[in-house]
Amino acid sequence: MKLYFVRHGESEANVLKVISNRGLVHPLTELGRQQAAQLAQSLMSIPITRIYSSPLLRARQTAEIVAAALSLPVEITDVLREPDCGMAEGRSDEAAWAEHRQAWIAWLEEQRYDYRIEGGESFNDLRARFVPFIDRLLAEHGDTSDQLLLISHGALLITMLSVMLANAEAVFAEWRPIPNTGTIVVERQAAGWVCVAWCGIAFQNPAGNRV
Repeated sequence: MKLYFVRHGESEANVLKVISNRGLVHPLTELGRQQAAQLAQSLMSIPITRIYSSPLLRARQTAEIVAAALSLPVEITDVLREPDCGMAEGRSDEAAWAEHRQAWIAWLEEQRYDYRIEGGESFNDLRARFVPFIDRLLAEHGDTSDQLLLISHGALLITMLSVMLANAEAVFAEWRPIPNTGTIVVERQAAGWVCVAWCGIAFQNPAGNRV
């Protein structure tokens, strides 16, 4: 089985630089809708069997555009939602973004997985909702050739794929941002979950399972 993880198209929150991981108030921009349509076209030749989406408006709208093109329904799941940033939610000021950066440092550099912005989620909170969902997909589709599309968000994907992938060390040897509608292809192999392509960059030779 293969999983296609995709970041949503450009949203008003991206343009305004607002931390918006809780509500449904920032839709796709016109560019974001065009990106979603281009994503749909790029997936036409891939036999996607299921589409899952974060409930946040920018992801849901991306999923709806793709789903219409592929004639597939969308299953909304809170598992794919971006990390809740607590007191920083709805803000665009430098202090809020400093809190956001500190969370990233705590999680990805210092391995302080219980760290959270006040009122928000920790890395361990994300893992507690993400890993069981992936395990369920594996139980349901692991012995098939199914290809599943999961439309989510940059921070969730980077944090969770850093522990999910068997070749995470190779993938994250350098900083790898995810552009809007960037696609990460993950395949189940003998070594575990392996990233075979990150936004157009191919990967091989898993370096050991870190799940």
